[in-house]
Amino acid sequence: MTAHMVSPQFVGRAAELALLRDALARARSGSATTLFVGGEAGVGKTRLIREFQARAGDARVLVGGCLELGTDGLPFAPFTAVLRALVRDLGHEGVAALVPGGRTRGLARLLPEFGEPEGEGAEARARLFEQVLGLLERLADGRPTVLVIEDAHWADRSTRDLLSFLVRYQRPGTRLLTIVTYRADELHRTHPLRPLLAELSRIDWVTRMELRRLTRREVVRQVAGILDREPTTLDVEVVYSRSEGNPLFVEALLSGGEDAAMPESLRDLLLAGVERLPEETQELLRVASAGGVRIEHPLLAAVAGLDDAALSRALRPAVAGNVLVVDGEVYAFRHALIREAVHEDLLPGEHARLHTRFAQALERDPGLLPGTRGAIELAYHWYSAHEVTSALTSAWQASAAARRSAAYDEQLRMLTRVLELWDQVPDAAERIGADHIDVLRHTITVAHLAGEFERGISLAKAALREIDTERDPLRAARLLRQRGMVRYDLGREGYLSDLRAAAELVPAEPPGRLRAQILENLSRVLCAQEHGADEAEPLAEEARLLARQVGDVETEAQAMLTLTWYRSLDFSQMASQVGAYERAREVAAKSDGWSVVMRAAISESDSLEGAGMHEQAAKVARRGMADAESYGLARSSGAFLAINLAEPLVSLGRWDEALEVIDRALEVGPPAPYRASLQGYAADIALARGDLARATTLFTELTGVFTRGAFRDQTVLPALRREIDLHLAHGRAEDAAKPVRRALDHNLTVTPRYAWPLLVACLPAAGPLLPEVRAAAAALPVRGPLQEAQALTFAAEADRLAGTSSAAAWHAAASAWRGLDQPYAEARALLAAAEATVTAGGRDGAADDLARAARLAAGLRATPLAERIDELARRARLPIGERPAREGAEPSRAGLTAREQEVLRLVAAGRSNREIAAELFISVKTASVHVSNILGKLGVASRGEAAATAHRLHLVDG
Repeated sequence: MTAHMVSPQFVGRAAELALLRDALARARSGSATTLFVGGEAGVGKTRLIREFQARAGDARVLVGGCLELGTDGLPFAPFTAVLRALVRDLGHEGVAALVPGGRTRGLARLLPEFGEPEGEGAEARARLFEQVLGLLERLADGRPTVLVIEDAHWADRSTRDLLSFLVRYQRPGTRLLTIVTYRADELHRTHPLRPLLAELSRIDWVTRMELRRLTRREVVRQVAGILDREPTTLDVEVVYSRSEGNPLFVEALLSGGEDAAMPESLRDLLLAGVERLPEETQELLRVASAGGVRIEHPLLAAVAGLDDAALSRALRPAVAGNVLVVDGEVYAFRHALIREAVHEDLLPGEHARLHTRFAQALERDPGLLPGTRGAIELAYHWYSAHEVTSALTSAWQASAAARRSAAYDEQLRMLTRVLELWDQVPDAAERIGADHIDVLRHTITVAHLAGEFERGISLAKAALREIDTERDPLRAARLLRQRGMVRYDLGREGYLSDLRAAAELVPAEPPGRLRAQILENLSRVLCAQEHGADEAEPLAEEARLLARQVGDVETEAQAMLTLTWYRSLDFSQMASQVGAYERAREVAAKSDGWSVVMRAAISESDSLEGAGMHEQAAKVARRGMADAESYGLARSSGAFLAINLAEPLVSLGRWDEALEVIDRALEVGPPAPYRASLQGYAADIALARGDLARATTLFTELTGVFTRGAFRDQTVLPALRREIDLHLAHGRAEDAAKPVRRALDHNLTVTPRYAWPLLVACLPAAGPLLPEVRAAAAALPVRGPLQEAQALTFAAEADRLAGTSSAAAWHAAASAWRGLDQPYAEARALLAAAEATVTAGGRDGAADDLARAARLAAGLRATPLAERIDELARRARLPIGERPAREGAEPSRAGLTAREQEVLRLVAAGRSNREIAAELFISVKTASVHVSNILGKLGVASRGEAAATAHRLHLVDG
């Protein structure tokens, strides 16, 4: 017999191990890294990871494997394993302390021990993803963390989606190394992992590594390690030629001893080690093969009908023979290829009988496997046993379990199976308590959640063909509503007619929840239409009243938000709508839906900013960001609210604060459109401060996003404005004329809020297009004080270009901007007023205008504007005096800026950098920089000394 089953020497992987160590070193230094490790079956991926794990030092290593189940994987299997390991290590309270907001019920989708999951739908899935990433990031804050996901070629779509989310949206500074292994030889042309690998490989911190086979010399070393002696030339020739350098095949070839005959095929090679075991052990391995690569001891005992002692005794030879390995309470085939060979060796009748035994064992004792996994494995075994009735009922039950886990792709697969088996089970409806149309309706909903929009539309068509609309109008209305919303999300025509038809089918009496929901959906999509907003108001009002009458709190809140947002479009009436938003927010808080709470914050802050109520907009957005953080939605709703916070801060001239908010939001890796919007505001600040290189880089990045897909005016029009401003700043007037032409091709009357600043930007670049720009402005309505200021600025600039510049017109614009507390726009208007005065041969008031403009520009560090002010003052010989900080800014105390005083107050209250960052919505790194600056300015060495000094000098009073 051989001296060793596996070579004690780790052969031929020095370069790969070094690459893994370098990746961990980068993660340790604060640079998140992801490594995909591919290779054919048996080439040594698992051994490489184990050897690396042994050398990982103080890093926390979390390992989870994807589990094959027939042709599919179990949803979230590796992440469930990782979470279970963390609970064993840290306890439930320790894990809860690491979850953003301390709310762990979302994690119940992975581990039932955390209670009953909260909510359903897309928000539930987004929250789960953010909680998992937040948990990993906080673990990595404490110590370097390595996340290993094995066998990704078996990953189901839910697992792939979560993995993609983690890789894309982790903070770049996280001390997290993610390693993903997969079988390269499994990735056929249509394998779903292929496009994901290609997509993720384009990310800067992602690297791919392919494990090669061993060379002849390396095989010699492996054989010597197994045999405990130098092999003969004949040994090497035979083993190397038969194994072709695959380490697993080398071990299998030598497992029968030096005198054993060489197997004729790969299957014989893999089964040789099994066939040398006692018959009792072989029988158990055949049983275990039907359960997958890994199987729990209690489940195998139940299926085999053995007690613990008898099972352990029978399996001991398989463990000793290196066919099985033990991992806690789980047995695993040493390699999946061995399990596959054993399973394929089963006779047809034996195959069905074994799967039946597994299904029966799971039905007798559901506690043998946890929650979702148990339900899905039960459905798999009944389906594999060809028991169609049990396969259908178990698939229906598994679909409900998958929904609780937010594994919508798995739920869709289970519901599809129910539909597939429906005609084979005569009493299917009685067995599951739902008829065929009900199943179709459930499947449409899940297809929508899973992003399978085309499939959802097809299913809705099929269901509508089965319904007699006259006999069952309510069910028809539900299906039309579903199809309408799927079409809307897909951007497909027909959604309005579907929703209108649905509304017609549901009578107003008696009052019902369905009609309220349909009317709310219809009113909301109409608000987004060019000519639909007027029709939306009465529908939203009816939906609100009806939802309140029937006690549907979420629909009532949604209708109130639609109604208030619509009425707020006339920004001159915004003050009267503040109370309506507050009432909608109160109703939203009573619902179980996070989406309506987030929508309340997003809509209100957006409306307030559109009305020029910048301080209130910032306050609402900050509160919404805090809610998003506590809900675990920082990267989705929280990032959108960061846009709604950055915008008023830019308006108010609090540019450094805006940049801190933008940096913090970008750190958490928001979706690309959100990232681009944030970068847009950073580009505005960079351009105003004269950093053309930075502004150009940011603009290039954001346009790369906006050219991939269709976007609304609120995104497209500001991008056109920035393009014009950037060309003009570079002195490229001819290039600036091109986006002016594109701007005029839009129907700008739909969104005057974004059209007015665009048209103001168009004027200096318009050239021969100036009459068209003037005509476009003449057609625009003016709603609210912000648009009034923009219209005044447009009129004054248009007159200037016509050679009739009026200081009075510019003073009117400056006064309007001052009333809105927008210092940059005011300073520009004051400079233009002074230019008009000087050009007309006057001087009265010009010096005062320039002096104030200079103070505002200095406070903003708007260098190009300040230089233009200085140039005019020198040219006109106007004294503008010293330039103190911007008017309205709080006087510096002990040399501290206003932001540093805020940070000092929190330091004095004993807050950590992380707590300061969370409260002020800045990054931890930015908080650390502020603290260091404070220590330097106060001349102290520690936070404690800073706190003492702050109290002694009354720097934090009030």
